[in-house]
Amino acid sequence: MESYLVSVVKQFEYYKSLGDKTFNQLTFEEIQWQSNEASNSISVIVKHIIGNMSSRWTHFLTEDGEKSWRNRDAEFEDTYTSKEDLIASWESGWFCLFSALKSLEKKDLERIIYIRNEGHTVIEAINRQLAHYPYHIGQIVFLGKLLKDEQWLSLSIPKGNSSKYNEDKFNKEKGRRHFTDDL
Repeated sequence: MESYLVSVVKQFEYYKSLGDKTFNQLTFEEIQWQSNEASNSISVIVKHIIGNMSSRWTHFLTEDGEKSWRNRDAEFEDTYTSKEDLIASWESGWFCLFSALKSLEKKDLERIIYIRNEGHTVIEAINRQLAHYPYHIGQIVFLGKLLKDEQWLSLSIPKGNSSKYNEDKFNKEKGRRHFTDDL
């Protein structure tokens, strides 16, 4: 179970890095771009993720994950005034998440916590967020790639490089490691 906690921290760090690398390629105007009224910009997606993170991970073990102070509907209104403002918010949400995760001990994993009065073990609650955030980060990456077109710098194995990537991996000795260790 201790390896579970180490692994989920690495997984969340990986998905955060995908967002970071996407933001590094985009201007603030691109971050705010919306394809139509019904769709979300990267900026809005970030605001929603951060609202969720702040609510879920603040007093994670002792309070319901849906805080009374959270205004989820307002998360879908773009209020960021600069890329720096958005990045500061992004960092604060991740800080909240990592602080909560790093404070957990093996004995906490089977505890019951609540999200909207629905009981979850700590493992279930972590897994729920480990599915939720990558879902939205995938949207962020997709929009970034769409916006940058030919100027997009791949965040994974670039097209046409799979054989080289696999060759490098198979030239290493077998061993237990996390896939993010080489990133």
